[in-house]
Amino acid sequence: MHLKWILVAALLLGSAPIAARAQQAPAKPEVVLPDANKIVLLIRTAILTLNDAVQTGNFTVLRDKAAPAFQARNTAAQLGAIFQNLAGQGVDLSAVSIITPQLTQDPAIDANARLRLKGYFPGDPVRIDFDLLFESVGGRWRLFGVSVTPTTAGASGAPAAAPAPKPDAKKQKK
Repeated sequence: MHLKWILVAALLLGSAPIAARAQQAPAKPEVVLPDANKIVLLIRTAILTLNDAVQTGNFTVLRDKAAPAFQARNTAAQLGAIFQNLAGQGVDLSAVSIITPQLTQDPAIDANARLRLKGYFPGDPVRIDFDLLFESVGGRWRLFGVSVTPTTAGASGAPAAAPAPKPDAKKQKK
């Protein structure tokens, strides 16, 4: 009988630290919306990295700088195929380095803790529409989804609504 009480006591005492540990389990770090300067930097960096890939035909850096889920779903060769239309059109996205992006939606963090930035860079004769999704990895925002569409001036005034980018690259057609 004494052994039975020791076993019950051990079970009761053993479960207390587990319950206490469950209450003290570290919560996921809160993802905070970046400030306006950081948002502009994220947009420019993502599109300029895409531009470098399009200009050189080497999509390795774009892939390697992206979030792990993006990397898992896209090889450099697949990204080259996805963005072949940009390369084929001879599109140069470097103007984004000096033009201020115009957001068509307020920056927002979705239910999956991903940051969505949607808007355009005004330009004549070509405007550059973008829809970018970022994921916080180790406290840094990394590209999770990308859609970039050059639009000829005089085309529709506002970019068409598009679904949130998936963790793979997307290129909308003109």
